[in-house]
Amino acid sequence: MSEQNEGLHHVRIVADAARPTVEIDGQDVSRLLHSYHVQQEAGREPTVVLELAAHRTTALEGLARVVVGVPPDPGPAAAEFLQAIDAAQLEQAALARHDLQDGRANELTRAMLHLLGEWARGQWAGWEPS
Repeated sequence: MSEQNEGLHHVRIVADAARPTVEIDGQDVSRLLHSYHVQQEAGREPTVVLELAAHRTTALEGLARVVVGVPPDPGPAAAEFLQAIDAAQLEQAALARHDLQDGRANELTRAMLHLLGEWARGQWAGWEPS
């Protein structure tokens, strides 16, 4: 192994939506994973971050570059998303959703929160980002 490749491992990922396969140095580790992330900067080797599944027996042996993953802070993304919302459009869409009007207290607010959740998940009916 050349000095340039020292510390690197052969990685094979078959990104099938139903059941992706992840192999490290020929060892299939797919069943041990909750998720994986591939990061790469131009001109540099990629880094693969493996997030192990909870409540599974995990046994990995060998050398690896260890990266401690920290769950991302959703605050900045949520703030950016909310800044793109047109208040009048949100109110109009909430009032038009008869399936969300049930006569209980705070129904408009609940309808708006429901819509914001749908829009955040990419269900854009009645809204286009401004």
